[in-house]
Amino acid sequence: MELIINGEIKTFSDSDNLNIQRILDHLKIESKVVAVALNSLVVKKNDWSNTFPKNGDKIEFLQFMGGGQSVKIY
Repeated sequence: MELIINGEIKTFSDSDNLNIQRILDHLKIESKVVAVALNSLVVKKNDWSNTFPKNGDKIEFLQFMGGGQSVKIY
């Protein structure tokens, strides 16, 4: 499966059980300081384990930093 993550195409082999939380784990992104948008819709942290992207979906991971700035990570 191919997903567009922060503007880059990423390929994942295990698409059957691929949810937002597993993608974060695979990419080694700390979930404490990140927000997630799937196809421009915010996904609440409580829903990460129950949200399964489809081939071609766009995911944005946004990390928040002190001082009011947000920075895209990855």
